[in-house]
Amino acid sequence: QVHLVESGGGLVQAGGSLGLSCAASGRTFSSSAMGWFRQAPGKEREFVAAISWNGGSTYYADSVKGRFTISRDNAKNMVYLQMNSLKSEDTAVYYCAAGPSASATMRRYDYWGQGTQVTVSS
Repeated sequence: QVHLVESGGGLVQAGGSLGLSCAASGRTFSSSAMGWFRQAPGKEREFVAAISWNGGSTYYADSVKGRFTISRDNAKNMVYLQMNSLKSEDTAVYYCAAGPSASATMRRYDYWGQGTQVTVSS
């Protein structure tokens, strides 16, 4: 089992940067793929980025490619999402998730954090 807690959300101006962190506990973290998803008000939760268990492969939604970077530190049980050149449409609650393989599909993830709010002002 994996317990996930996100942090780092907040208010930032458009064009700015913000870094999210996801702290994981549980002995299966280092063998789990990790993903970041987001949900804006009135919209469905959507895929943002994913990383394989060893960090060797990363995947991004087209909307964030080139602006966001996902990374992980298995020694610290941490996953990160660095967000640059933020836009107002990036405003959402951001969730990290753990699963057996990196995927853009929510149902492929078994464990979810509680989310952290990111608000980008224009």
